[in-house]
Amino acid sequence: MSTPPAPGNNRVLTIPNLVTVVRLACVPLFCWLLFGRDDRTAAAWLLAVLGASDWVDGYLARRLHQVSELGKILDPLADRVLLGTVVISLLIDGSVPAIVAWGVLVREVLVSVAVLVLAAAGAKRIDVQWAGKAGTLSLMVAFPVFMMGTHGPWGWPAEVVAWGFALGGLFLSWYAAATYIPIGRRALAEGRAAREARATGGAISRPGPGVSPS
Repeated sequence: MSTPPAPGNNRVLTIPNLVTVVRLACVPLFCWLLFGRDDRTAAAWLLAVLGASDWVDGYLARRLHQVSELGKILDPLADRVLLGTVVISLLIDGSVPAIVAWGVLVREVLVSVAVLVLAAAGAKRIDVQWAGKAGTLSLMVAFPVFMMGTHGPWGWPAEVVAWGFALGGLFLSWYAAATYIPIGRRALAEGRAAREARATGGAISRPGPGVSPS
């Protein structure tokens, strides 16, 4: 007998999901501040707030017992949209070193393509890994500091700090991408096993050790 879904897992209107939507809505605001108003300082502070709030939705979901399936999809999607938009914008603006920007963009494209391929192949959903979240947070600290150091008032000390966070963020992000390879293989095998079980009469598929618990 299959385990019923936990109460609230299918909820859409939750406080954590609202926080995630607000963070997504701030992406065009960041672009407008940077390019429309040419206000790099305001854009940097907004980016700093968005980076600092990255953990808020997850914390609220656990604290308020409002973990939802939508939130598990929406949160990493918001991170990817925010990170990709910011990196491209700062690459155009010249506020971030090209090697850092391309290191982030290549990794994001590879992970996004892998996610789509696995989903199309019927793999089970893979939860976000801690290293990926930590890497994203580190990069979201580095970018506004780069903005304040490269063309801003803080000068070269800010650039040194930004490089430290950027290198740490890149390392954690690429490490997380590497860990997704064996996890993705297990998720694909489990997804196929679940489909075969349903096709042959509904045998129960047990989750493997490589997939993080929901």
